[in-house]
Amino acid sequence: MTAVAETAARPRVQPRAQRLSRRSRRLIKRVPFLLLLLIIIVYIGFPFYWAFRSAFTPDAELFKTPVQYFPSHPTWANFHDALTDSNFRRGLLNSAIVAGAVTLLALGLGSLAGYALGRFRFRGRSAALYMMLSMTIFPQIAILGALYTLINRVHLYNTLWALVFSYMVLVLPLTVWILTTFMRALPRDLEEAAYIDGATPLQVFYKVMLPLIAPGLVTAGLLAFIAAWQEFLYALSFTETPDKHTVTVAITTFTGKTGSAFQVPWGEIMAATVIVTVPLIVLTLALQRRILAGLTAGAVKG
Repeated sequence: MTAVAETAARPRVQPRAQRLSRRSRRLIKRVPFLLLLLIIIVYIGFPFYWAFRSAFTPDAELFKTPVQYFPSHPTWANFHDALTDSNFRRGLLNSAIVAGAVTLLALGLGSLAGYALGRFRFRGRSAALYMMLSMTIFPQIAILGALYTLINRVHLYNTLWALVFSYMVLVLPLTVWILTTFMRALPRDLEEAAYIDGATPLQVFYKVMLPLIAPGLVTAGLLAFIAAWQEFLYALSFTETPDKHTVTVAITTFTGKTGSAFQVPWGEIMAATVIVTVPLIVLTLALQRRILAGLTAGAVKG
């Protein structure tokens, strides 16, 4: 009876041991991947952490040794100094105006171009698409001289319109490409049904197509806003007076503000950087569902 019981118990113990060994083997196989993922997260996240840490650290403790990874006496003084700077506040307003105008213009023109390229067939359509995509390959500085000459000739230098038009060169090609992809993915039955009901092509565009590509509009709009908000080279080249500077250029004016060109207020600069980054984080978190839908649209067909 005892032998029978032992024989009956063996099949129960053996599968359990096999399951434990399988789990341990799976865990061992995943260790290198988890370590690599941890290294990537630390590598990407540490600069952001250090910016936040420096923003709340008094200037006297920034360069203490040994390094303090958490400030012993956190302070809001750096944020107060940054926000009380008139040039920085003006830069925030200018960046909001420029980025908002660029986003609206890019979505308006990009959606019209995407509708034409994605829903109509005409000669040269593919060539136009690939030409727009090729524009994103060139670095910004490659066309800086030509843009500078053009902006000077039309008397837009040191105006916000100079930044709006120059940023459109950067964001419009990608916006058109994204929205064209969304337009192509829509079924033609909806468009044909609207035409049967007597709708014009323009009515089909803004009553049928635009609501259906809302995730694409959100994704393209957010990318355009981020590109315009954080741009520095054109903002530095096409504006001269502090009242026309964007926030990225305004941050550079903190150096030497204390009276010495060699004294850099790193705490104030880091606080200003955090303030500039917060709107982007808020927008991304608020629109994350739309962004995810926009990025994954068309990944599965059927």
